[in-house]
Amino acid sequence: MKKTVKVPTMAEMVANGETPDILFWVGCSGSFDERAQKITKAMVKILHSIKIKYAVLGTEESCTGDPARRAGNEFLFQMQALNNIQTLNNYGIKKIVTACPHCFNTLKNEYPELGGNYEVVHHTQLLQTLLNEGKLKVEGGTFKGKKITFHDPCYLGRGNGEYEAPRSVIEKLDGEFAEMKRSRQRGFCCGAGGAQMFKDAERGNKEVNVERTEEALGLKPDVIATGCPFCMTMMTDGVKHFNKETDVKVLDIAELIAQASDL
Repeated sequence: MKKTVKVPTMAEMVANGETPDILFWVGCSGSFDERAQKITKAMVKILHSIKIKYAVLGTEESCTGDPARRAGNEFLFQMQALNNIQTLNNYGIKKIVTACPHCFNTLKNEYPELGGNYEVVHHTQLLQTLLNEGKLKVEGGTFKGKKITFHDPCYLGRGNGEYEAPRSVIEKLDGEFAEMKRSRQRGFCCGAGGAQMFKDAERGNKEVNVERTEEALGLKPDVIATGCPFCMTMMTDGVKHFNKETDVKVLDIAELIAQASDL
């Protein structure tokens, strides 16, 4: 029986006179979306297993403002950002890890101009480091004989040049890694970026996520790995579109490691 993990908040840690090594930025999807919550839980299991001191903001965390800025509402973005920066700076936060490339990009590249300067790490980068340092070990044959392909999130890959971390983590598994034709710098969007997640698609011949999922399914994978909650939604919907959900699983990198480590 798996035991319940108590996730500490920054307020609780400060009240106890403690300082976390990292702040886990959960993000809107990781907090409220039922599917993305599983990614959050996987990350918590991993963080807890390596006994690193971490905390979340809990109810003090608000949207980074990324969707507002992408949709053209600069005023709302700055309101959201400044509120978050005040909270983060009041706690003296230095290092942040997040499982959302949109939060990652905004916190890392757009908050500094408003006074928010932090070391921001995507969860695949943290997992790569932990595996390389031997602090996290992958055990068992969970993915033995399974073919895994990876969909590059736009804000992680082309937006921030990170292609190796997720692939390095997948290579630690005992499955077979298969690369899609459009990958890395030539990757193809899942269809959710630029605030498209929150609006109806423009007219066209095919939905973007259907196009991308079709490309992934062409490899006949057992698992489509993602590193973004938005990509998770779009690729999962794409797999359902082709009625392949019983044959192909869409899993986040953190979920792969949590399963392979039996956490």
